[in-house]
Amino acid sequence: MSSFIIIAYLCLLVAVINGFNINNSPMIRSNVINKENNQMRSGAGGMTMMPIGVPKVAYKMPGGRGGEWVDIYNRLTRERIIFVGSEIDDELANQIIGVLLYLDNENPNQPIYMYINCPGGSVISGLAIYDTMQHIRSEVVTVNLGLAASMASFLLCAGSRGRRYALPHSRVMIHQPMGGAQGQAEDIRVEASQIMRIRNNIVKLYSVMSGQTTDQVTLDLDRDNFMSAEEALEYGLIDEIVQPNDEKIKQLALPPPSQAPELFRSASGPIDEDYQFGKINVPKGRNSRPQSGGSYRR
Repeated sequence: MSSFIIIAYLCLLVAVINGFNINNSPMIRSNVINKENNQMRSGAGGMTMMPIGVPKVAYKMPGGRGGEWVDIYNRLTRERIIFVGSEIDDELANQIIGVLLYLDNENPNQPIYMYINCPGGSVISGLAIYDTMQHIRSEVVTVNLGLAASMASFLLCAGSRGRRYALPHSRVMIHQPMGGAQGQAEDIRVEASQIMRIRNNIVKLYSVMSGQTTDQVTLDLDRDNFMSAEEALEYGLIDEIVQPNDEKIKQLALPPPSQAPELFRSASGPIDEDYQFGKINVPKGRNSRPQSGGSYRR
């Protein structure tokens, strides 16, 4: 009896050493695969749903012989279009700052288009993007696509004067900075004083960019303050609402790349080489900006 127990114990030990897993048995593995396949057939009529990831589009490098497939956000970046579509943190801020500096160095006379659909994020990271927007020579055109909340609303308002747009059903939310501190009493006091300093700085910048008084901005930032596109326009956070029948919105369509090789070209006919897609038609260069005496105040 004892020898039988010893043999069973040795068999179990060998199975563990060899990485035996009951889930790797043919029957269990078959059931798991069938379950995953059934989950992917979740569409109407048993349609198989497949994750496509980030869409890729055809692009031909200037002077290149062949084309390549690049993700759509990199393709739009080459057209001076930046998307702010996730929470603002240090990593996203560094990427946006790098793109802003590169595009400004490439051609400072062409505007940069920043499309915003963002819930906000870090105040320090957002201020780094704001300082870069003010530092570069290129105009920065900001467009609110969905929701520009918290720090994203600040970046929306920080666009070049007269070139801050919003779509009709977009929303804006402003509020005061949030933070927390723990540790020794003196450390908490220092953190609290820094938060108040940042809040006062944000209030002053909002006041300059929107034309509202600092007292009014302080009152409006006290709690989450949601605004429609019309209310944001009246408040001074944006300069214009792009209507569906406006010529500006018609230029948001994305045609096939004009420099793509024949393999990627549309079969419908030649492509207009002068067509500029994804861009709002605004004057280019800082010399065309409205004269405001060096101030954003209305």
